[in-house]
Amino acid sequence: MLNVESAAQASKQAKAMADSFALADGAQLRRIAAIDIGTNSTHLLVATVNTSLRTFRIDQAEKSTTRLGERDPETGELSEAAMQRGYETLRRFMDLAASHQVEQVVTAATSAVREAPNGRQYLQRIKDDLGIEVDLVSGPEEARLIYLGVLSGMSFGDRPHLLLDIGGGSTELILADGRDARALTSTRVGAVRLQRDFVKDDPIPPQRRAFLKAFIQGSLEPAVDKVHRRIKPGEIPVLVATSGTAMAIGALAASEEERPPMRMHGYRISRQRLDRVVEKLVGMTPEQRRQLGAINDRRAEIIVPGALILQTTMQMLGVDELVLSERALREGLIVDWMLRHGFLEDRFSFQSSIRQRTVIHQVQRFAVNQRRAERVATHALTLYDNTYGVMHHDTGAGRDLLWAAAMLHACGQHINLSAYHKHSWYLIRHGELLGYSEAEHLMVAAIARYHRRSLPKKRHESWQAIGTREHRRLVGEMALLLRLSAAIDRRPEPVVSQLAVMASPGKVQLDLIPERRNQNLSLEQWSLESCRDVVRDASGVKLIVTVQG
Repeated sequence: MLNVESAAQASKQAKAMADSFALADGAQLRRIAAIDIGTNSTHLLVATVNTSLRTFRIDQAEKSTTRLGERDPETGELSEAAMQRGYETLRRFMDLAASHQVEQVVTAATSAVREAPNGRQYLQRIKDDLGIEVDLVSGPEEARLIYLGVLSGMSFGDRPHLLLDIGGGSTELILADGRDARALTSTRVGAVRLQRDFVKDDPIPPQRRAFLKAFIQGSLEPAVDKVHRRIKPGEIPVLVATSGTAMAIGALAASEEERPPMRMHGYRISRQRLDRVVEKLVGMTPEQRRQLGAINDRRAEIIVPGALILQTTMQMLGVDELVLSERALREGLIVDWMLRHGFLEDRFSFQSSIRQRTVIHQVQRFAVNQRRAERVATHALTLYDNTYGVMHHDTGAGRDLLWAAAMLHACGQHINLSAYHKHSWYLIRHGELLGYSEAEHLMVAAIARYHRRSLPKKRHESWQAIGTREHRRLVGEMALLLRLSAAIDRRPEPVVSQLAVMASPGKVQLDLIPERRNQNLSLEQWSLESCRDVVRDASGVKLIVTVQG
């Protein structure tokens, strides 16, 4: 029993927590909105971030069934009706976010938009008409954001967790612990996709049901095999299920209990109970399922394929119980924003280095000389830090992109030394850079592309891929800094210990400081001086190169 003293103490602590959120100090409270554009639904989350407590609370959550997954059966394009539903939903969501006076709206569009031939045109229309720059995330990046969202609301302790998110167009399976995600997988099998492609009769006949389960198993085998390989001997992972399908099935399972839980987050379902719920749903018509209080009209149409994915995955993983998480991708967008702004460095220190680790992974994958890449990156950041207002006008966002491009600029040599900068662009563009948005990914690739040879031209595919004038300006400026940095690195072993930069309006002087006294740096000086014309043409800056004696 809780005694009076401890109860008073608990009340005091709760009040302190509430008061800390209620503070009007703008330096401590930051209000952010997240929009998740999914295959079946579009979600809005408005959250208040407490920078002192390094946590956030959800102020408002909205959902609209936009059904972007209902694509043209012949072309695979998003239908005009679906795009209009999504457009109107986003307009309402932006009005709602503005009413909360959010300082930023972070976004993610997933499989439906990712796979549709006209998906990018749709996002451009959203940007032009509504002013929303939507990030088109890859499957692995979607999985990473789901991991962050689940991690923000669930203690992992010392046990690894298997996170399962069944969406409308894809299913994400993640093996993770409290420090990092060991495996991020995304499979093109989802509730809406299966319903659209395979379900003609409902209730589903036994033979069709058997086919669906076999199809699901075949589709998920690579993902399940991957996570199995990364489970250490003796470990017993916890299965965590998220998404609307899992929540609806959880609500149905909970309705059988004498005292149903107040919320579904953390609710546990045994495999036996799940099997009973699935058997019940499979035998019902859509109209009968609509009569169930836990299922809305649209969910009644797609819940059986989603339930079969959940049931099959549980069997394949060989686990006997799952736990539900109400947090997923949209909360992950908030957590990712906090990580990027340094508000979760203590608890999520390993996750906060996701960008650096994914770049280093690519460096190793393409056999880049890491020591030389690090030297180039060091020189690039020295230039960046000392030439603001002269060679670039970036206020901070470009620094990380410049570092990534510097680390990867030579990866094209893995294919061919001739015109390797073009190969570098291709490898970076089509590689995996977790933690970077689609736009940032394209910019990193383009910065590497233009670190040598010609300046950007309108006809270049790599230049056309950069969506906005501001992003093109940033790429041009960062590429010029990378060009100079790479020009210094002409030998296998380092000969320049330091770069002294003196910048003034219209002029930049670079003073090369050798590793050893009286060391000959004529090669490096010549290499930098050969960049003079390009620097002048691109920025109007006069470049002066000297060597410290």
